Amino acid sequence: MAISLGLHPIGTEDPAHLTMCSALPSVCRLCFPWTVGILFLTAVSSWSAVQAQSSQAKIVGLGATTCQRFSTDIRSNPILRRDYLAWAQGFMSGILSSRPSGADEQPDLNPVTFDLVNQLHFLEDHCAQNSAINFSDAVAALYKRLRKEGKT
Repeated sequence: MAISLGLHPIGTEDPAHLTMCSALPSVCRLCFPWTVGILFLTAVSSWSAVQAQSSQAKIVGLGATTCQRFSTDIRSNPILRRDYLAWAQGFMSGILSSRPSGADEQPDLNPVTFDLVNQLHFLEDHCAQNSAINFSDAVAALYKRLRKEGKT
């Protein structure tokens, strides 16, 4: 009685071995699309995370201060009003330039009916009523006010 250890001399063909080896390419053909799909989904989810982070811009400059600091600054040094207003105009210009053309009505940032002096007073009043918010949030409120101004 011979005991088979599953070892075959070179040159002999084991049907089980042939079946397993011939099945390997089809397994690879099935695995490859899954691997590519998983890599694609990973890349897409990573890109989504990057996009979400980039949509939360970090405000720098005078706009990063609080309304309380704005109020204190312009009280102690009235000339700083010009700097804060210039920052506000630049910030609102950035909002305008980031919007696709035709997305909404483009407000006039210096309308005759709501000139720069009135805009500065708006910012002073808004910050006096909301001292804990950032100055950039007060400027965003001014931008919304200017959009309403353009509709009247």
